[in-house]
Amino acid sequence: MSHLHSYLTAAGGVLAGLAAAAALLAWQRQILRRQRHMLAAVEHDRSHWRHLATHHDTTDLPNRRALLTHLDAIFSLGEPLGFVLIDLDRFKQVNDTYGHEHGNDLLYEVGRRLETLGPPVILAAHLSGDEFALLVDGDRADVETAAHEAHHRISAVPFDIAGQQVTVTASVGHALAEPDMLPRDLLHAADQAMYLAKRTGSGTHAHDPSHDTPPDVVSRYRDLR
Repeated sequence: MSHLHSYLTAAGGVLAGLAAAAALLAWQRQILRRQRHMLAAVEHDRSHWRHLATHHDTTDLPNRRALLTHLDAIFSLGEPLGFVLIDLDRFKQVNDTYGHEHGNDLLYEVGRRLETLGPPVILAAHLSGDEFALLVDGDRADVETAAHEAHHRISAVPFDIAGQQVTVTASVGHALAEPDMLPRDLLHAADQAMYLAKRTGSGTHAHDPSHDTPPDVVSRYRDLR
């Protein structure tokens, strides 16, 4: 009888130990699950803030910072590169007529049309206000084709603004990176071309070195108007 009692006591101790171990294991698993959820939430927040830092909040296109990062990276590789600068015509009238909310809706729709441009366009960006840009991988003909296609995408089909069909036009300047250029020089060249497109009403305009002004001279169209 004493042997049976000892056996049962020992068995009870083993079972109690197993139950305690199981409870401890379940608690540890619960802690690990919570830690994984916390880490996932932190990473989600980080990803969210990284996205906000590199994308325009109105159109969700890459912003100026993202564009300049891509531009510097491609320049460092020495690959053929073109830059297209797009400025919507009379956008202020849209805001004044339909309100800023519908103006933002228009900017969003412009962004959607530009981001669907295929190769040789490698990046469509929203710089600020009504100004957009494209990075183009290719030669002069590729850059010119991309510029004309961007102009066509914006101007050919009216936009639905507050239930009204509104035709929007754009002035588009484009430039090809030359061997002696820096990124800022390419931006300036496309900006000069866009200004000429705006001034002449031609829709699109290629960079013309004969119309260049030094980059430190205030000559942007939006600074002059």
